[in-house]
Amino acid sequence: MSGLSTAAREAIDAIEAGPQGPEVGAFFDLDGTLVAGYTAATFYGDRLKGREVSPAEFLRTVVTAVDGELGGDPTRIAHVAFSAMRGESEEAFADLGERLFRAKIAGTIRRESRALVAAHQRAGHTVAVASAATAYQIAPVARDLGVEHLICTRLVVEDGQFTGETDGPMLWGRHKASGVRAFAREHGVDLAESYAYGNGYEDVAFLSSVGHPTALNPHRDLRAAAARLGWPVLDLADPVGGSLVAAGRTVAALAGMNAGVGAGLAYGLLRGDRSEARNTAVKLATHLPMAIAGVSVDVLHRERLWTHRPAIFVANHQSALDIPVLGQLLERDFTIVAKKEARWDPRTFVGSVVIDPAWIDRSDSASARATLDGVVDRIRGGTSLMIFPEGTRSATPVLGPFRKGAFHLAAQAGVPVVPVVLRNTGELMRRSSLVLNPGVVDVCVLEPETDWSADDMDDRIAALRQKFQDTLARWPQ
Repeated sequence: MSGLSTAAREAIDAIEAGPQGPEVGAFFDLDGTLVAGYTAATFYGDRLKGREVSPAEFLRTVVTAVDGELGGDPTRIAHVAFSAMRGESEEAFADLGERLFRAKIAGTIRRESRALVAAHQRAGHTVAVASAATAYQIAPVARDLGVEHLICTRLVVEDGQFTGETDGPMLWGRHKASGVRAFAREHGVDLAESYAYGNGYEDVAFLSSVGHPTALNPHRDLRAAAARLGWPVLDLADPVGGSLVAAGRTVAALAGMNAGVGAGLAYGLLRGDRSEARNTAVKLATHLPMAIAGVSVDVLHRERLWTHRPAIFVANHQSALDIPVLGQLLERDFTIVAKKEARWDPRTFVGSVVIDPAWIDRSDSASARATLDGVVDRIRGGTSLMIFPEGTRSATPVLGPFRKGAFHLAAQAGVPVVPVVLRNTGELMRRSSLVLNPGVVDVCVLEPETDWSADDMDDRIAALRQKFQDTLARWPQ
């Protein structure tokens, strides 16, 4: 798998060369291990922002935190928070977990941690998240990673409301190790053959429970313990944040896009060719801003972008960066289908003037059908279409379900579908971010698919989505 550090690649090679099967466990800590940072801080920050934390609770939290720093029991701070939740609805808290995952936590999952989880899953290991956090923090992350098992702190719920108590001890320190051993007995897991990943000194007991412990991005004390005990240390890259430099370059890139549009239109109109004006504007308005922002594109099978035109180009969608990347690839004679709400988005307004999107009103089915009929006519007239079959940006690299619209258009217009798999756009520009970070976008153009028909459309869409998943899981060389 390309794009991984040498250390991560070696760790994955060792997993693939080791014992396979469900009797081998792989236990991942959550905070600081699977994700960079602490999910509890995200939850607490949201409560502070919503003014749901009383002054008394805030004071108790601060005092307990300070006591923890001075050597007291760090689990006390969690119990202060759990007590404050007494009477709250479990359903509402679970909904909060889902919202915070999409908005903030999804972007903190380390890419290489995701690759390690996937390697254990390919080996058929029994994979679990083992954490002192609650299920409401862990479940969205685990679901996104395809992890079924949670070994975590459980809160007592009565009549749909939290009592403020825990069901058993908080799984911190030795209690997490006990939870892992109990899970292993229940699921027939051989701990001597199993793997565990943690980042804090409190994870020493947990890591000692298995035959293959790894200190992953460890704190200083765990790093020292790992050196003493002979455990491997794995330092993985954190997701890219938005620096002030990157923000400044993003502003410059937007200015460059506008300048590119203006220059391209002026050049084409001076030549008396409106089509040339648009194509030149697209070329300048995609190359200029990405060069200014420090974003380059590495394309596999670029020739497939030109073997079938007009065509419908379908791509996975994680970021606002996807559109300029695809614009740079397609270069000329294309448009997009977009929801009408995006029409006045300042980030896309200038570009949309050039490529003249088909704006879809999802609330008005008759209007939407009429718009799509017009799109079919444009495709038959030689204009290709770029469309994201997921419909909306995914919070993580995990694909959403593919909608049928793009494929019905291909069948009606009698043109092929050209699949374009994008990697890294969500890392360089997060789902809801306004800041574009420098880096390389990987692109793989799959074989064009022709002869679309309503008769076997469901099966073909499912097969195509699987090709996207396979490409993302094992990027071709």
